[in-house]
Amino acid sequence: MNHTETTVIELTEGIIPDIRQTGRYAIVSITKHGVEMVRSLMKKFPDADVYYMNKFARGDEEEQGIQLFTGSVRLLFPALFPAYDGLILFISLGAVVRMIAPVLKDKKTDPGVVVVDDRGHHAISVLSGHLGGANELTREVAALLGAQPIITTASDVQKTIPVDLFGRRFGWTWDPMSEKKLTPVSASVVNEEHVAIIQESGEKDWWMHDTPMPPTLKIYGSIEEAIAASPDAALVVTHRQLRPEEMPILDNGVLYRPKVISLGIGCNRGTSAEEIENVIRETLDGLGFSFQSVKAVGTIDIKKDEEGLLAVCRKYGWEFVCYTPQELNEMNIEEPSDTVFKFTGAYGVSEPACKRYSGLEKLALTKRKSGNVTISVGVLA
Repeated sequence: MNHTETTVIELTEGIIPDIRQTGRYAIVSITKHGVEMVRSLMKKFPDADVYYMNKFARGDEEEQGIQLFTGSVRLLFPALFPAYDGLILFISLGAVVRMIAPVLKDKKTDPGVVVVDDRGHHAISVLSGHLGGANELTREVAALLGAQPIITTASDVQKTIPVDLFGRRFGWTWDPMSEKKLTPVSASVVNEEHVAIIQESGEKDWWMHDTPMPPTLKIYGSIEEAIAASPDAALVVTHRQLRPEEMPILDNGVLYRPKVISLGIGCNRGTSAEEIENVIRETLDGLGFSFQSVKAVGTIDIKKDEEGLLAVCRKYGWEFVCYTPQELNEMNIEEPSDTVFKFTGAYGVSEPACKRYSGLEKLALTKRKSGNVTISVGVLA
C-alpha cells in the first residue's frame, strides 16, 4: 500500500487535531532514528498508539494502525494529553518541556511523560512520575529498548515510601481531608525525619524495595502509641473513622483507606440507588467505618439486574458479586429466615453473601434492616 493512501493528520495552529485513540499510551517520534525505535517498540508494547511524521512513512502505516502527521508536533499535544494515560516521546527533552508547558493542568490529571533520546540510550521520566505512572513506564520502556532509566523522584532514588502512591497498587486511596498533607509528609519522608506508620487493616506487603526500610520510618501498634512518640509525620492506614483524641496524628499525617469492607445487601425489587446508598452510609457511620473502604457488594443472583444496586456499585467502582441460593445456603448464618427461603430459595441474602465473599465466620454487623434494604458488613482480614 502506498503511503499517500493513508490518512494524514494535518496539524494547524489553533485547531485540536482529530486522533484515533485505541490504546492507553501514545508513542511519538519526529526523527528517522526515532521512527526505527518506535516501530520496534510498538511490537512489544501492544497497548499503545503510534504517531510519526509523514515524511518517514514506509507504506504499511494504515495496515499497522500508525497515524502520520505533518506540521509542528507541538500542535499534537492538546489532543494527546487528555486522551492518554502516558506519552512516550522520541523527542529531545528541552523541546518536550517547552511544548507541553501550555497543556499542563495538575499532577492528578496530567499523563505520565517519558522522553527517549534519539539513540535510545536513555529513557527519562519527565512528568507525573508518581500519580501518572511515568516512573514505572520509564522502567518498562527502558527495559524494552535496552536503555538506561533516568528517574529523579526523591522517594524512588532513596528507596523509601512514595507518600502519594502508598498502597495504590492495592486500591488504597487517601482520605480527602489528608490531601493538603501529601506534600509536607512527603518532605518528612525524604528528609529522613521521624515518620510513624500505623496500620490497622489492609495489605501488609507494601514495602516495594529490595533494601531494608530506613530506621526513620517506624511502625507503631496504635495511633495512641504513635502520638506519644511525637513523630514529625505519620502515615495511618485504617478503614475506621478516627476518634477525636486520635485526630492530632493527622496534624502532619496522611490517612489511607484500604479496600477491606465487604457488604452483603438484600433489597426489595425496584429500590432506588439513593435509598441503598443512604442505608450503606448510615450503617457504616453507625459502625464508625469509612465509606471509602468499601471493596465489594454481594447479593443473591436474582438481584443481578437490580438497577439500584448496580448503579451504586458503578458509581463507586465496587465489585458486584452474585451467588446462587445453593451457595448462600452453604454458609452458617445466625438469623435464617423461612420467609426469605419461600421467596428466594435461600435462608438469607445479606448475611450469607457477606460471609461468602469475605470468608469470615464473624461479621462486624450480622444484619440490619432499614426500609427496603437489608445490609450486613464484614471487614476483610
